[in-house]
Amino acid sequence: MSSEASRRDPHAGQPLLSRGTPLGSAKTAMILVHGRGAGAQDILDLAPAFRAPGMAYLAPQAAERTWYPQSFLSPIESNEPWLSSALELLAAVVSRVSEAGIPADALFLLGFSQGACLVLEYAARNARRFGGVFGLSGGLIGPEGAPGNYRGDMAGTPLFLGCSDVDPYIPKGRVLLTAEVFERLGAKVTTRLYANMGHSVGDDEIEAVRSMIPPPA
Repeated sequence: MSSEASRRDPHAGQPLLSRGTPLGSAKTAMILVHGRGAGAQDILDLAPAFRAPGMAYLAPQAAERTWYPQSFLSPIESNEPWLSSALELLAAVVSRVSEAGIPADALFLLGFSQGACLVLEYAARNARRFGGVFGLSGGLIGPEGAPGNYRGDMAGTPLFLGCSDVDPYIPKGRVLLTAEVFERLGAKVTTRLYANMGHSVGDDEIEAVRSMIPPPA
């Protein structure tokens, strides 16, 4: 890719890691999105904890280990073209799952930190009935007053938001606002704010995700 093309679409051509059941044989799938400074393998290592036999796990890799350069609370334009490129990459992975014959209501989206923000933003912009959406330490993207102009119907999609009540990167108010937005979009939202938890994934969050994944038919 030329340097000019890379500047326009920085995440194009990045690796997609997989684990679990091969996509062509799976009945369900989960897309896992890593946080800033981490990598696809880091978030993919969570997969065994969900104990979901028959599921394909897919994890895209961000260019330079970051999905967008500024805080998720910054003006949208300050994170372009990285943010649009990231959302397009996530859309391409969703399309790949669909092409394998797995419907949206059997697709689960999970992200941590910057990856959670990306997953939640994608789901809000593309509201439909997913199998489940899990935002661990994240919220909808944009400055104060930005989130909310979303359309569509989540049609009862189970949506979990877990975060520390004193997270240094994710304000509690943004988590609560995100819950309100998704409730308006028709998601079935569960929000848990953990007292004094660090910026990490806790055991209770893993259990919450696991409980929202139905057993294979």
